[in-house]
Amino acid sequence: MKVSTLAGLILLALSCTGETARREHFQNAEVQYHWVRNGVGQKLRTFISRPKNASGKVPLIFFVGWLSCDSMEYPDADTRDGFGILLRRLIDESGYATLRMDKPGVGESEGDCSKADFKSEISGWQAAFDSVSTYDFIDRERIVVLGMSNGGGFSPMAAQGRSVRGYVSAGSWGRTWYEHMIELERRRLMEAGKAPAEVNTSMKAFVDFYNLYLMKGLTPGQVIAQHPEWKTVWYDSPDGQYGRPAAFYQQLQELNLGELWEKVSAPVLVIRGSGDNIMSRADAEAIARTVNQVHPGKARYEQIEGMTHGFTVDEKFYEPVLPMILDFIKQQLK
Repeated sequence: MKVSTLAGLILLALSCTGETARREHFQNAEVQYHWVRNGVGQKLRTFISRPKNASGKVPLIFFVGWLSCDSMEYPDADTRDGFGILLRRLIDESGYATLRMDKPGVGESEGDCSKADFKSEISGWQAAFDSVSTYDFIDRERIVVLGMSNGGGFSPMAAQGRSVRGYVSAGSWGRTWYEHMIELERRRLMEAGKAPAEVNTSMKAFVDFYNLYLMKGLTPGQVIAQHPEWKTVWYDSPDGQYGRPAAFYQQLQELNLGELWEKVSAPVLVIRGSGDNIMSRADAEAIARTVNQVHPGKARYEQIEGMTHGFTVDEKFYEPVLPMILDFIKQQLK
């Protein structure tokens, strides 16, 4: 659930003025720009990096991104965004090819992100994974999938059952979206300093609110129209939440992540920071528990003390997370 940044506004301004968007540059990798089409026919921008001076086929890190309408392209080499730093460092330092995609309505991709549901997004990730076969420099037998934030929960869906050497899930979720949101709302209210009595009163409303919203298919506005007494607890738009439409979250709720992850037999690394106030320990640890219940010892859960959802500690990128991820990936791609 990556928070929005200025990057999206910059890209919008550039597109309106007709200027060419800034592109990424790396010391050890070169980036190609291509397109895939999602299930509703929208063209989505893909970014494929290849190590410079690479000879023969190279392994691939396939990135699955976050919930928000932020681009996965980071032209600013000095970005302070933890997600951007992690992406850029892995692209430049891993020695592997990488593939990313901008979801509908983000960057140069067609569509309107605020109206794009999950089905249109996941079909894009699946098309991007399918496109791997078109690059003769990628070793299709050596792929690791790295899911970040929301994308780390459903990342196996992108591969569609194809052979993958391993998965990294960073700051993500493995339960139902309803469970995730109920826990998040309590934590949000407590962090806002609300009185315990007010927290409990609000949670009683949220339990029923999210049932009608996520499971009965109503928009937040329709829920409030039926229950005006809950108007004071709702803090987002009447048509959706966090910049995405209600249908997006209703489709997340329909997912069975237990079923999805129990089918994963490849090694899995689950990473979460104790300072993550978006995805809880229960959210993230559910992935490792599910995998290990069916495939004992295949998943490892790592909790990093003090690290936030954005891979920072004391407002700086947490450097040790990079070798932790890279060492795991290298082990799987031997």
